[in-house]
Amino acid sequence: MSQALFVYTTFPNMDVAKQIVKALLDQKLIACANLREHVSIYRYKSKIEEEKEIGAILKTRVSLKEKLENKLKKLHPYEVPVIFFLQADLNKEAYLWLCEETLDEG
Repeated sequence: MSQALFVYTTFPNMDVAKQIVKALLDQKLIACANLREHVSIYRYKSKIEEEKEIGAILKTRVSLKEKLENKLKKLHPYEVPVIFFLQADLNKEAYLWLCEETLDEG
């Protein structure tokens, strides 16, 4: 098994999510994204908020973490974007696909 990086973040709507995901795909910083609409309930500036958002799971290589994070922060419309990083084992075939579709850092 090989290590992959799963990145979770949210966007305000599907149009913004697709625009940013396509930019990340175009720059080969990610190989894939899964987008889902959901309701988020959270505290922000001492107030409880409830909004529809788009949750995004982005799939990439561990070696692209810093470049992806920097680009995502630059493109993201939120004042404080939440970006979770989770390393995970990936089967060989899926890892090879991931490597073929992202920047070569070697």
